[in-house]
Amino acid sequence: MFVVAIDLGGTKIELGLIAPDNTVIARKRIAAQTEEGPARVTERILDVIRDLETSLPKAEQISAVGICGPGPLDNETGTFRDPPNIPGLHHAPLGPMLAKELGVPVRLEHDAKAAALGEYHYGVGRAKENQHSKNMVYIVAGTGVGGAMIENGELIRGVQNTAGEIGHITLDRNGMVCNCGSRGCSQTYIAGPYLVKRFQESKEREQGSRGAGENVSLSPFLPFSSSALSGEDIANLAKQGDVTAQAVMREAGEALGVMIAILAVTLDSELYVIGGSVAKAGDLILQPAREIAPKYALSSIAPRIKIMPSSLGDDAPLLGCAYLARRISSK
Repeated sequence: MFVVAIDLGGTKIELGLIAPDNTVIARKRIAAQTEEGPARVTERILDVIRDLETSLPKAEQISAVGICGPGPLDNETGTFRDPPNIPGLHHAPLGPMLAKELGVPVRLEHDAKAAALGEYHYGVGRAKENQHSKNMVYIVAGTGVGGAMIENGELIRGVQNTAGEIGHITLDRNGMVCNCGSRGCSQTYIAGPYLVKRFQESKEREQGSRGAGENVSLSPFLPFSSSALSGEDIANLAKQGDVTAQAVMREAGEALGVMIAILAVTLDSELYVIGGSVAKAGDLILQPAREIAPKYALSSIAPRIKIMPSSLGDDAPLLGCAYLARRISSK
């Protein structure tokens, strides 16, 4: 069956038409503009779905829709609760609104959980070396850090579907203040904005130690005065050889490794898949994680920890949404 998958974020909405063999045969990205409210967002999504329908083979139709977005949300009723990144959709029953207009089942899911299902069923979880793994933890590192845990093929949800907020595991109770109000959360080491913050603070310390007369620059291509840095910029600077950026990325990787060790002794899972924009730094962040995780896990668990990058990249949430759409359509 052909389904539509929708990845709704704070800045963009990506939609894909997914074929029965799980290939994305057509896709379109639009600005999120969630501040316009649920009715207008629904209308814009419907316009794109009608456009995607023109790519359907003759006599085929869309059987269901899967949509994912930031939490907290109620996956049972298809309603966003109060996700901070999309305030215009607070308490919006987006799933039922789309279902009413389309006349097909619609399933709403947390974006990290959708991406986890995509990787588990169609990506790293189905790679030859992981064929027999029934458990997996997916960690997404971008603007924030989140995750999802799969046990025997099913998501671990928790009481209110909020299991997986691993970005707020405390690594240092006296550490940097997190946007959640706590200190030393894992995302204050790993998430893109915090990579930038740590990098800039390190450069300022360097400037202070050298004296006001000497300027410390990031690189010939990116002056330190830049106010629009991203986590990707820090990773690129590390690749170019910037010592400060390399130290920040290594610290992030080690924090990721400690967080994974905590998850390993808690869940006894073996496979940890890393996705999101920060994960695109590759071994800059993954290798320190692989080195440090065994040092903080029990010796009976440490040898079994496997840390791998996402194989689906930005398509992981789309394919996870497609999986969910097919499940709800078959009920």
